[in-house]
Amino acid sequence: MKTPSVPKRLVASCALAYAMFMAGAAVAASPAEFVDEASAAGIAEIENSRMAIQKTTAVDINSYAVEVIKDYTDANRDLKEIAQKQGLKVAAEEDILSKAKSMMLQVQEGASFDVAYAAHQVKTHEDAIALFRHQARQSTSPELKAFAHKYLPKLEMHLEMAKKLAAAHQKGGADKPYS
Repeated sequence: MKTPSVPKRLVASCALAYAMFMAGAAVAASPAEFVDEASAAGIAEIENSRMAIQKTTAVDINSYAVEVIKDYTDANRDLKEIAQKQGLKVAAEEDILSKAKSMMLQVQEGASFDVAYAAHQVKTHEDAIALFRHQARQSTSPELKAFAHKYLPKLEMHLEMAKKLAAAHQKGGADKPYS
């Protein structure tokens, strides 16, 4: 007798999701790993948002991208300062850029770019929040713990804004500029 495949798929999906969650948590297990992950994610967000400013005609996407660039520039500056004070090796800029490129949005055009950018922002901010929450709760570095606590509200605000952008641009109005 053949067993139902749906439960197996469900179990496999749950196992995969759990493994990905645990891998993500393990990625930033040490302060140095957190610095590397957060730096690369920050650079990827800055570069994606610069691309958004160039490609979008939507005022709301543009405004959001400007805010993301400002906030991540501030965060990366603060993170680099903390890492240097703690004697943590900050990855070479080429290495961080290489890692960031793997996190970046693939190029789209027009309204499809706006939809893809907004959806990508939701996903990347969910990931960043998980990374920062882990650091805020379990860091062995008081400075990095404070850094994570400081920037979590901004990341959560970005996530809420990104969700609103995603909803607005997926409702068929994505080809119209917003003001």
